[in-house]
Amino acid sequence: MSEAVAGGSASPRTIRLLVVDDHEVVRQGLVSLLDRRAGFQVVAQAATVAEALAEARRYRPDLVIMDVRLPDGSGVEACREIRAELPDTRVVILTSYPDEEAVFASIVAGASGYLLKQVRARDLVAALEAVGRGESLLDPAVTEKVLERVRRIASGTYQDELAQLTRQEKKILMLIAEGKTNKEIAAEVFLSDKTVKNYVSSILSKLNLQRRSQAAAFVARYRLPGSE
Repeated sequence: MSEAVAGGSASPRTIRLLVVDDHEVVRQGLVSLLDRRAGFQVVAQAATVAEALAEARRYRPDLVIMDVRLPDGSGVEACREIRAELPDTRVVILTSYPDEEAVFASIVAGASGYLLKQVRARDLVAALEAVGRGESLLDPAVTEKVLERVRRIASGTYQDELAQLTRQEKKILMLIAEGKTNKEIAAEVFLSDKTVKNYVSSILSKLNLQRRSQAAAFVARYRLPGSE
């Protein structure tokens, strides 16, 4: 990995990189791939959110390549903090998961790109160069899903979906978003486990969500009327 001094000067054409991934083989592979390319300089690497934040503050890189799932937290949250503290630093999410919720959360957090690790080396390099020029990009595997979500938001379909929920369903949705189990929800709303399970299935179906883990991201973006 190239050494660099915090605050040191770099060629205007050189993109200074921070590589964040908890898998050492993947991280070192990225460092090896990018550091030998003209126009790139890997100034630091990290395996956790804490390390990523510390290295970003120390080196102030032009671009951070960030995994989503890290041992001590989410790369999306790390992205949010880095962008808040270092607005000139761009972040590209590089992950194995084409998860629609993660894509949206990344965009909201200020990421400039979302790529899958299956991307070919030359395409990754081209993508990073594009982001370095100020462009934003999404992996083709997730673009259509994102565009569909945007179209639904623009057309107001999400509000229509929320309108389908009863007051009880909205209450249960909030409990799902808090991470409560069906048994915990059942105790809180005085229903049987089986009834709650049916409610959960109905709620996810109405909101076009595949997993209950997506409920938290949904609730974070949309204030539910009558859920107070």
